[in-house]
Amino acid sequence: MHNESAYGLWTLVILNSAIFIFFAFSFTKPQTKIDWRSLGAFSAFVVALFTEMYGFPLSIYFLSGWLTEKYPGVDFLSHENGHLWHTLLGFEGNAHWDPLHIASNLVIVLGFFMLASAWAVLHKAQQGRSLATTGWYARCRHPQYVAFIMIMFGFLLQWPTIPTLVMFPILVVVYVRLAKREEQMALAEFGDEYRTYMHNTPAWIPTIKTLLPDADRT
Repeated sequence: MHNESAYGLWTLVILNSAIFIFFAFSFTKPQTKIDWRSLGAFSAFVVALFTEMYGFPLSIYFLSGWLTEKYPGVDFLSHENGHLWHTLLGFEGNAHWDPLHIASNLVIVLGFFMLASAWAVLHKAQQGRSLATTGWYARCRHPQYVAFIMIMFGFLLQWPTIPTLVMFPILVVVYVRLAKREEQMALAEFGDEYRTYMHNTPAWIPTIKTLLPDADRT
């Protein structure tokens, strides 16, 4: 018999969604329309995630026929078995201690750290109407969006759902488009200075060279 209280916990849906959205809000301190769109896209992902994690397991119901046939002895309406990767990949024991869950926690924590660090540099530059080129911005041009993508990917490693798996690539495209729009604005404002920055700094994936300490950028 499955645990009847595993889902329908809407208070936890609201509480967990609010906590992570507040964390993102406090780290990014959105000011522009682009800032708010970036935070809004992330917030939609978080709400969809926790709705299935604690509210209604839509993905499990949708896949129930296949799951029951493939894993006849597993009660997927038990909250522990909602960690689908844990079962599908054949891990045993507590799902919170399997390699994917541990990796997901590391990715999420690093993502929030990057988000906080990057936006601190960005807003300082905005206040001085200068170009952000230090900290994470010395390593890649869009660390704030990389951070959001990392956090969402980390959540997918521990609790995949159909809606979030569909939303993830869509939101990646949204962030890429927001980044391109920001670059057009930066080119209009900083001109050749930003073109030089674009030439010397990768857009999304830091190179080995830019990961090395650089006294001139600190």
